[in-house]
Amino acid sequence: MLEIRGLTVRFGTTAAIDSLDLTVSDHEIVCVLGPSGSGKTTLLRAIAGLESIATGAVLRDGVDLTGVAPNRRDLGFMFQDHALFPHRDVRGNVAFGLRMRRLSGAEIDARTREVLALVGLEGFEHRSVRDLSGGEQQRVALARALAPEPSLLMLDEPLGALDRALREELTGELRELFERLGLAVLLVTHDHDEAFAIGDRVAIVHEGRIDQIGTPVEVWREPASAFVARFLGWNVMRAGDGSRSAIRPDALHVATDGAIAGVVVARTFHRDHFRIRVELANGTDTLEVSIRDAPPPTPGDVVRLGVDPADVVPLRR
Repeated sequence: MLEIRGLTVRFGTTAAIDSLDLTVSDHEIVCVLGPSGSGKTTLLRAIAGLESIATGAVLRDGVDLTGVAPNRRDLGFMFQDHALFPHRDVRGNVAFGLRMRRLSGAEIDARTREVLALVGLEGFEHRSVRDLSGGEQQRVALARALAPEPSLLMLDEPLGALDRALREELTGELRELFERLGLAVLLVTHDHDEAFAIGDRVAIVHEGRIDQIGTPVEVWREPASAFVARFLGWNVMRAGDGSRSAIRPDALHVATDGAIAGVVVARTFHRDHFRIRVELANGTDTLEVSIRDAPPPTPGDVVRLGVDPADVVPLRR
């Protein structure tokens, strides 16, 4: 469906995307996950033809899209800020791409009703987008991207502006909708839970390159690099020989006979557990530890930590 070969995008002398390779197969959902400034949005804009490419190529079904205008690439794009037209009602927003294709009024009406039903907004055609909630505006933006029946749907932080409860609700709905429509989807996000819940594969980007790609289970259970481990919330420990290993915070536990000694320097509450930060005896390394037992250690306490060797993941990079 989509193949990206050696893609590089530069802003001045800075490479926002640096020799990046990626594929998206038919009916596959690929989530691009990374911190702010890692190049996620630039990647989507380059695929859509909205950013100039320094080197490399974007191919759809084997056809090089270089030189093809954005409106002729057969791609749906849902922008991070939704980019709705405030002076148009819901129908006017959803129908925008359909009018560009010169469909008849009857065809536009039928398709608009169809996609609004898909996103749970039946009967919203004549409402002002100014009067909609954030979640409803998100659904209108999604309906507009879906209306022209694109071969590939791209979404830039589609749930980023929503509160946690609504984001968790819509995460499941998006996955179900994409599967039902059989879409090829490329979605970028900085939210781990969103990427793992929606994606068939997750590509973690760092400084314009893909640092690791695999199924959500593969990426979560076996981070390949220190960057990926830290980004996903794992601890990274150094051994005497210079090698490094990753340990999940919930794999560590306080134990009187634990092999790791340190001092608690911070403690925070996270709904169903406490998180303590332990400074190790070497004075430079710290570990995050999830504690579900009460009472948890407090800052200033000297603790020893234990870990099952099976929970220690050697890092290749």
